[in-house]
Amino acid sequence: MNKIAQIFETLEYGPAPETPDQANAWLDSQNRKFGHFINGAWTEPGKTFASTNPANGEKLAEITDGTSADVDTAVKAARAAFPLWSGLSGYERGKFLYSIARMIQKHSRLFAVLETMDNGKPIRESRDADIPLVARHFYHHAGWATHLEREFPDHVPYGVCGQIIPWNFPLLMLAWKIAPALAAGNTVVLKPAEFTSLTALLFAEICERVGLPKGVVNIVTGEGDTGAALVNHSDVDKIAFTGSTEVGKIIRAATAGSGKGLSLELGGKSPYIVFEDADLDSAVEGLVEAIWFNQGQVCCAGSRLLVQESIEERFIAKVKKRMANLRVGDPLDKSVDIGALVAPVQVERIRDLMKRGVAEGAVVYEPDGAVPANGCFLKPALVTNVSPANTLVAEEIFGPVLVAMSFRTPEEAVALANNTRYGLAATLWSENINLALDIAPKLKAGVIWINGTNQFDAAVGFGGYKESGYGREGGREGMGAYLKPKWEKELKPAPLAKSVPAKAANPLDAGHLDQTAKMYIGGKQARPDSGYNRPVHGAKGDLIGEVGDGNRKDIRNAVEAARAALGWGTSAAHSRAQVLYFLAENLDYRRDEFAARIKAQTGEDGQKEVAQSVERLFAFAGWADKYDGAVHNPPMRAVAAAMVEPLGVIGVVAPPSRPLLGSVALIAPALAMGNTVVLVPSDRSPLSMTDFYQVLETSDMPSGVVNIVTGESVSLAKTLAEHDGVDGLWFAGPADGSAMVEKASVGNLKQTWTSRGLYYDLADPRFAGDYFLGKATQVKNVWIPYGA
Repeated sequence: MNKIAQIFETLEYGPAPETPDQANAWLDSQNRKFGHFINGAWTEPGKTFASTNPANGEKLAEITDGTSADVDTAVKAARAAFPLWSGLSGYERGKFLYSIARMIQKHSRLFAVLETMDNGKPIRESRDADIPLVARHFYHHAGWATHLEREFPDHVPYGVCGQIIPWNFPLLMLAWKIAPALAAGNTVVLKPAEFTSLTALLFAEICERVGLPKGVVNIVTGEGDTGAALVNHSDVDKIAFTGSTEVGKIIRAATAGSGKGLSLELGGKSPYIVFEDADLDSAVEGLVEAIWFNQGQVCCAGSRLLVQESIEERFIAKVKKRMANLRVGDPLDKSVDIGALVAPVQVERIRDLMKRGVAEGAVVYEPDGAVPANGCFLKPALVTNVSPANTLVAEEIFGPVLVAMSFRTPEEAVALANNTRYGLAATLWSENINLALDIAPKLKAGVIWINGTNQFDAAVGFGGYKESGYGREGGREGMGAYLKPKWEKELKPAPLAKSVPAKAANPLDAGHLDQTAKMYIGGKQARPDSGYNRPVHGAKGDLIGEVGDGNRKDIRNAVEAARAALGWGTSAAHSRAQVLYFLAENLDYRRDEFAARIKAQTGEDGQKEVAQSVERLFAFAGWADKYDGAVHNPPMRAVAAAMVEPLGVIGVVAPPSRPLLGSVALIAPALAMGNTVVLVPSDRSPLSMTDFYQVLETSDMPSGVVNIVTGESVSLAKTLAEHDGVDGLWFAGPADGSAMVEKASVGNLKQTWTSRGLYYDLADPRFAGDYFLGKATQVKNVWIPYGA
């Protein structure tokens, strides 16, 4: 039998090698030794380390390990280039982005081969997924640059952006960060991953070829210390990081109090849910893409298979059969499905995790067949017989390992899916569109794929919930992440409060007082756990009241009540609007009473502040059913519904001034968007908000939606920041308190807004719009395919 006939008989795949000649020629033209790209020129190589091909261990090039001095030089170059670049029209910046996109397309095969040689992913993925999407991002953001002033009026770029990218998608992550940053008018210092710097250096040469102004893009290579120097540099205005959650937490702590913008796209442990009515064969093919794409080295990999019990046995059998046909080998072979992992250290880490999982009872299945003897290769693995507590279920493995569990009901599927500290992505398969669209909003993740997986586009935002980070890349949200309101750059320090000495008094002598204002937790008045009260003094130092002195336990009780009331976020927006309108109406009925209370605390006429508070409640009642999402049309047979969702529980620490408006202006947008609130009112003038809970009780506000804990603002803010049940924290107070809040929030990476000791005039109409609405929400993109 001749060879062709034999192939048709066996259907075996022959080798289909991609030549590395052009990539090697480019490396040779650079003498296989690279310095940094700073201020439009190449530096002389310094101390170097090797970049190796993980498929065979061969050294590809020597890469310079950047020092803090190198980072400083690059930041200075970016700062010097900023006025020119940001001063160009959006059209002029867009032309440069367009030119970069065209050059990437022209040299797409070179980029793809170099990426595969440096990273180990199959050439089919580099060629057909990564590089086309890189060009798409530059094209897309060329358009954003052109229309920026129209779509983001009164917004300005941050300035110098420090960007740190991972090794799993080296060029794609570069495009996701550099394209929007440049479109917005920022300049960039980018540090690629030490394992995979070569395509970033090739990209630097593209920047040279298109004539990008010097200093606009700077590439500084190096290891972890180089990235730390970039994060800690005082002249960097924004940090954008993609990588592990552990490093993301370190960066959050390092930037606390600095005023730097921060975007974090971190780890994941994404569920892949298969219902009994799914097209099982399609779901299996989707699963291959979800977990074995890029050897499982994907932050949004569908690494937790949740399959309905009634089809579990049949589906697992199909998965095993499909695994047996996956081809592991040379990533430059176009017939290979699974290439090499990025480095030996990654292989060992995965093996160690697998040993821990097996010791805890897991059963591992691997298909027959050998993997190449040389290089960083692992077989695809399927893990069963695990509980949610097993290490392999709880920890991000970042390798070709699928962990499977079953569920009985849709409610159990949602519970299992959300039982993770991560929240980056989720996939669900069902032929019942009603079921799919019911489940998708219940999954706590930033991206949901229905009957598909790993769908990405520059027009659709990507990013996570919970410890998968915050901020978005792609879409309108991703563009907005590189801009800030112009007025924020013009804020001045908050004026120091006038200190009025309190008149000495015996704490037991209440005079005419016959009642101490209580806290308000779970819809009920509550005494402080401490058993102590705090005196409240008026503008002349007279004792005018007492409030409870809240502590950690009071915050715990308030957070528990707020979490129990999270159904507020799934109620109809119209219903939330009605409650806020009712609040405004009832507050207005009692305006004289509240004005008198403000005057007693501050010495100022309170009529205007009460009127402003009523107006603000009215404004956000109007926003409740209008601040919604969009439907994106990516270039494929699908739509992506951008759903605006509440953060969850938001802690609000009100400013010391404006005892009523200071709290109302912050809780109103949070409530309008469906969040529940734990409020710490002004510690100097809290009586307006202890009066306010009487308005809450008469306005149909559900129990637990608003909780009020009085006490010392900074200490209570610290407790809120450290509480894992709090999803977001807003703090209006001194700079040192703001820094503390940002640092203490690292535990669960809650989203924070702090005033940093600057003066935010909350009476300004600008705060009656989308400024706080955006901070009270997160965007979930649900991909919905269509067509027969």
